[in-house]
Amino acid sequence: MLVVAVGRLSSWLWIGVLVVVLINVFSRYALSQGSIALEELSWHLFGIATMLTLGYAVVRDDHVRVDVLKEKFSPRAQAWIDLLGIVVLALPVIYLMIDALVPYAWTAWTYNERSQAPSGLPYRFIFKSMLPLGLAFVMLALLSRATRCTTLLFGFPRAVTPPNDDRRSTGHPNP
Repeated sequence: MLVVAVGRLSSWLWIGVLVVVLINVFSRYALSQGSIALEELSWHLFGIATMLTLGYAVVRDDHVRVDVLKEKFSPRAQAWIDLLGIVVLALPVIYLMIDALVPYAWTAWTYNERSQAPSGLPYRFIFKSMLPLGLAFVMLALLSRATRCTTLLFGFPRAVTPPNDDRRSTGHPNP
């Protein structure tokens, strides 16, 4: 539920991104006054909103993937594909990314990193810290998804009935 709560709350950041971009465009083209701080704020908000809502997309199963072939498989085959993809590909890659990004963010915190531009934003370390945090939420969401797959495939941690299962409509219990 943590990933869902963070994702829903973070989705409001997209309104902030829109407002900052519109203000930046208006000031640049209508007033002929560009702002490095507004430019940086727009990409910081965009990055934070993206990182903190990725886990929510995984939980909701709304992430981008190719379903052309997967839709033709049975729910059990789909669960196997998801489980293997999560365990063999996604989790190891995300772990390596978090492992590399935590020291990256820590160094930014240690040096109180700010923009290199004179009129840029301070506190760049906040943005850099969102990278491993967002990936940690994705990892939690993937672990949740893997648990759902193991439940369907092995009845562990609890048995479930696959969707569109004929036994459900006939009233026969699961084997």
